[in-house]
Amino acid sequence: QVQLVESGGGLVQPGGSLRLSCAASGFASDDYSIGWFRQAPGKEREGISCISNSDGSTYFEASVQGRFTISRDNAKNTVYLQMNSLKPEDTAVYYCAASRRVTSAQAMGIIALLPAWYDSWGQGTQVTVSS
Repeated sequence: QVQLVESGGGLVQPGGSLRLSCAASGFASDDYSIGWFRQAPGKEREGISCISNSDGSTYFEASVQGRFTISRDNAKNTVYLQMNSLKPEDTAVYYCAASRRVTSAQAMGIIALLPAWYDSWGQGTQVTVSS
């Protein structure tokens, strides 16, 4: 029923920038909170950022705070992840996901990044940071 498609990944040098897009269909993205997750080779999937449907608040995992920005364009039913000052350790497959239950990223804090809150997932887009 719900489709999420990530795009914008690729190869970038350390210190560079990429903007990832999460396009939603089958539902309006403002009816759901949207999270971004990533999984590096040999690592567990980790939540890195989310934006709430109700109050529009955001939350960032400590390793990306100050470098990444999450935003929503409701008219285009799309959520973006702007990634700046990229590091080799940012290399991973990046996924977006939708949640009906995360209503305030600010109030929930790190709890909002738990994968268990999210119901629908995209297929992922590869981000590689290397010289």
